[in-house]
Amino acid sequence: MAVMPNQRPEWLRVRMPTGQNYEEIKQLMRGKALHTVCEEARCPNMAECWGHRTATFMILGSVCTRSCGFCAVATGRPMALDWEEPRRVAEATAQMGLRHVVVTSVNRDELRDGGATLFAATIRWIHRLVLNCTIEVLTPDFKGSHEALKLVLDAQPDIFNHNVETVPRLYKRVRPQAIYQRSLDVLASAKALRPANPVKTGFMLGLGETHEEILTLLEDLRAHQVDIVTIGQYLRPTPDHLPIERYAPPEEFREYGRIGKAMGFRHVESGPLVRSSYHAWDQFQAAGMPAATAD
Repeated sequence: MAVMPNQRPEWLRVRMPTGQNYEEIKQLMRGKALHTVCEEARCPNMAECWGHRTATFMILGSVCTRSCGFCAVATGRPMALDWEEPRRVAEATAQMGLRHVVVTSVNRDELRDGGATLFAATIRWIHRLVLNCTIEVLTPDFKGSHEALKLVLDAQPDIFNHNVETVPRLYKRVRPQAIYQRSLDVLASAKALRPANPVKTGFMLGLGETHEEILTLLEDLRAHQVDIVTIGQYLRPTPDHLPIERYAPPEEFREYGRIGKAMGFRHVESGPLVRSSYHAWDQFQAAGMPAATAD
């Protein structure tokens, strides 16, 4: 039975970020003027991930052109592009000794390519400076631009990720500048462009979706060639964001994990604290798909 949102349940309590690794990574990010989605999105897993010396880099600045109702990232006038940022991300990846790196971004709808050029440059810099490190990109929808998507994939990331976030009925409230079918088309196009590579997406529970809508969403994702799905609990970042309709219990997440595996997904990471980049390396391994090699 779902828990009503009066008080956060025990299974969603996490420790505050502390420790030597956390402090080292925090100083590294500040020293290289880099942003992480861990901090900007107030991720509940930051203590665990930073403690294991993993992080998700957020490129293209820290101000987004969209105003999604669930997201803690600031909305407003974007900052100028930093063309040295891709190199600094690669340097930080090398310094941290990462074996799997995730690169995401804010939406930059004012740019013709949506920021795809900097995504591609970041991937190439990491390939250049860090050997034996797989690269996952979590991109915007680039407003459906096939050219922008191809630009990113031509740089040869190992996993392509684009989140659908919620069921289509809730898009107007949750993702007002996004289009559900456009997100599905981006995922299918990514698979068509690089069929040997895993395609991944994620969504949240607790925004008002129904069980039947979740099943339909999973069916849509399979029909659009998605390999990996992450399912987590929506947590309200501030009182100005969308309210939590309910807390889904751990057994419900386990049920969707079983359903997803039965549908044919290569891997389903489903749990209250799951986020797109949570255990990203483990998801990559669990999907049973080898890293891509340079052409």
